[in-house]
Amino acid sequence: MRTAFVTLLLLLLTSLSPTPAGAADNGEWSVRPADSAITPRAAFELPARPGTTLTDRAVVTNATAAELTFRLYVADAHNTERDGGLAVRGIEEAQRDVGAWGKPEHDTVTVPARSAVTVGLTLTVPREAPPGDHVGALVAVDTRVQPADGSHLGVRRGVGARIYLRVEGPRQPGLAVEDVRFTARSPQIPWTGTRESTASYTLHNTGNVKLAPRVSLRVGGVVVGGSGERRLADVPAELLPGQKVRLTETWAGAPFAGWGQVTVTASADDVRASGTDGFLKVPWLFAAGPALLSAAWWLLRRRRRAARAAGAAARG
Repeated sequence: MRTAFVTLLLLLLTSLSPTPAGAADNGEWSVRPADSAITPRAAFELPARPGTTLTDRAVVTNATAAELTFRLYVADAHNTERDGGLAVRGIEEAQRDVGAWGKPEHDTVTVPARSAVTVGLTLTVPREAPPGDHVGALVAVDTRVQPADGSHLGVRRGVGARIYLRVEGPRQPGLAVEDVRFTARSPQIPWTGTRESTASYTLHNTGNVKLAPRVSLRVGGVVVGGSGERRLADVPAELLPGQKVRLTETWAGAPFAGWGQVTVTASADDVRASGTDGFLKVPWLFAAGPALLSAAWWLLRRRRRAARAAGAAARG
């Protein structure tokens, strides 16, 4: 029972929006940085030196008609394996980075109905902290246990405001494309039915800064039908340092026949990387065509020989 409950909690904590456009908000409560004197902030964006302590403030807002109590904690962020979106570690998981460095002023806060509470946030950066980007979130978890749809389990929901901490030092972007796999699927008879190929690859941030990758796919060699190049759309908006994401994308208009090489190229922040896979797809009709022509030529030639032999025997 406990394992299933924790799983549901973690799934609900992955609700960070794809882009930090505003406060983390699920319609009932929200978490956001307290506004600065100059401009509103969508996320905590903090430069730091190793060995320093930073302080900031967050606003937890309750939009419901009832008082709510939340558990607050700072969590490490990571890219999900499913689609590369940002997620955070659960409240009971070990935190190793920003989640281990950060601490809210209060572990628990009660917010009256349709009200907001401001909470202090402290981040203590270790002296040995590596330079580059460190990403996490300040998460507010509802202490209420609510029934899950269609089950006897309970769930707790949480939302988090992102923390982007950049530690001083050399900035070293790095990117790799690994384990490219291209599978061409097409009807056995060309130009009939539907074609739907898939491209799978691993995108790996090998540097120390977050990246916004752009990825394209190109089929080189001899191909028949469809375009040999396309921009891939299902790419994470942010790929965090050290993270690997396995991505698969469907290509409805891919070439249906040919041979050559498939190249997946990723670029971001002045870095570029590629990975390749071989491509060979010959529909049976194309493969059988030369054999059928050879067989027809052989039969025709045999009949002609037989006719000449019969003519010679009749004259004799």
